Amino acid sequence: MQEVTPVLQDVYDPASQEYCENPAPQCQALYNSGRFVYYEPWGAWCMTQLDDIMQCWKEEYLSSDFYDWEFAPPRPPEADWTNFERCMIGHSLLADHDHHLLIRKIAAPAFSRNVVDEIQRRIEPDIKQLFDDLGKPDVFDYKSEVAQHIPFISITRLIGVPEKYWDAIRPVVRNFTDTWNPTLSDEVRESARQECNIAVDIFKEMLAERRAAPQQDDVLSILLKAEEENEDFDEWDILTLILALIGAGSDTTFTFQQWTVYSLLKHKEQIATAMASHDAFANAFSEVSRWGVISKMGFARYAPRDMEVCGQQVKRGQMILMMPHLYEHDPKYFPEPQKFDVTRTFEPDIRFGYGPRFCIGAALAKRQMYLTVSELMNRFPNAELDSEPERLANETSIAFKNLMVRTNV
Repeated sequence: MQEVTPVLQDVYDPASQEYCENPAPQCQALYNSGRFVYYEPWGAWCMTQLDDIMQCWKEEYLSSDFYDWEFAPPRPPEADWTNFERCMIGHSLLADHDHHLLIRKIAAPAFSRNVVDEIQRRIEPDIKQLFDDLGKPDVFDYKSEVAQHIPFISITRLIGVPEKYWDAIRPVVRNFTDTWNPTLSDEVRESARQECNIAVDIFKEMLAERRAAPQQDDVLSILLKAEEENEDFDEWDILTLILALIGAGSDTTFTFQQWTVYSLLKHKEQIATAMASHDAFANAFSEVSRWGVISKMGFARYAPRDMEVCGQQVKRGQMILMMPHLYEHDPKYFPEPQKFDVTRTFEPDIRFGYGPRFCIGAALAKRQMYLTVSELMNRFPNAELDSEPERLANETSIAFKNLMVRTNV
């Protein structure tokens, strides 16, 4: 075990309530502790500097395979693979670099502006209905009444899941990220894994139905057309992409929905600027993430072998956390970092990763958030926070217990 720097643990404790209430000082302390430091409570190395992180993203010299983690369960032999392993081990989420790049190139038309515009058109009535059902209460919990429903709406409309499958798909949309979360128990991960296995069988059935009746500007139909035209792109690649979209669009969307509304209602004078256009909102979204310091752990990677990383010797299987959110409180990059400002410039904008692993669904994620927040502001133009939300310490991100909004209708 590496020698631990006592000072680091004295000044950095993301599980503490103090961190949840004001994470910036502790993030700055970790950022200043060194470019690559070992953090005993997590059993992980922390990569703190943006240049190192971007190089790691670009060169992909670390593994993103959960089974490469030293504390992961044993990697099952291929003969014992279930649907989950076929997606998570055998295909494009964790494939070799060349195949991953090929998959991104083939799948790119499914996430073009035209397709995103079409998906927006399909999502918008669902969001309006959500607010219709809400009515005009004096006060409501945005987290439970709106935010928790958005990931499911977005993913089912994006993929084109028929309503008859919604009840069966809902658990995996809600819990899929638990399948690889290293902070959870084996029992919780196994439960999510079994939900994933069931969902993949349903998606296979959906693909068969869609082959028989393709649709225009539909993600599945575009991917199935790509399958016909490319011998190196098969059904399992499509299934893995679907799971990747679920993984990227569930917990993250749920959390950012809350934080976006919270941040804008805390700074109502900036709402008009933030909501002026899709591009303006995309920039505001980046500022919400920066100012809120929402992520705690960053992006997990694993050492595929004994190796040197950033001048330190790392053992095979050790977790390495890329933590790009730390630099966002450095005044050198962001003057007055404690100030919320939706007009800040983000170059580079690393919200959705960078390089070969940049999130292919980033544009859609921003679009559905823009739709939901726009609907909130249109319905309740005088809305304000009813109270400061209680923050939950024992989460992988800074989460709210609830988010009470007073409508002032």
